[in-house]
Amino acid sequence: MKSVKDKKQRKKKHPTIRVGDTVQVISGKDKGQIGKVLKIDWKNERILVDGINKVYHHQKPNQQNQQGSINVAEASIHYSNVLLYSPAEKKGVRVRVERTGKVKKRICVKSSNIIE
Repeated sequence: MKSVKDKKQRKKKHPTIRVGDTVQVISGKDKGQIGKVLKIDWKNERILVDGINKVYHHQKPNQQNQQGSINVAEASIHYSNVLLYSPAEKKGVRVRVERTGKVKKRICVKSSNIIE
């Protein structure tokens, strides 16, 4: 008999986004913004992008912190909400992966430019 965990598992896409890539957000409150990928969690299919999806945590005043404060941090977003940014086209683009020998290259679907 299959467990509940087995039913929820599905085949995940092969990652085309890497740490250090520049990406453009295509949906959500930060739509259109561009940032650099800081961290990737492929197990949960989420990425952390610099300056995107900021969340605010309000801290009440207490003995140690007399003033109180508002802490700002970046939260992760789902990888499907971003596209790799192409400087040549100045927008996010879909990417395909081509292999030449042992080398993999990410290539823009529309213009066939190589994205580094």
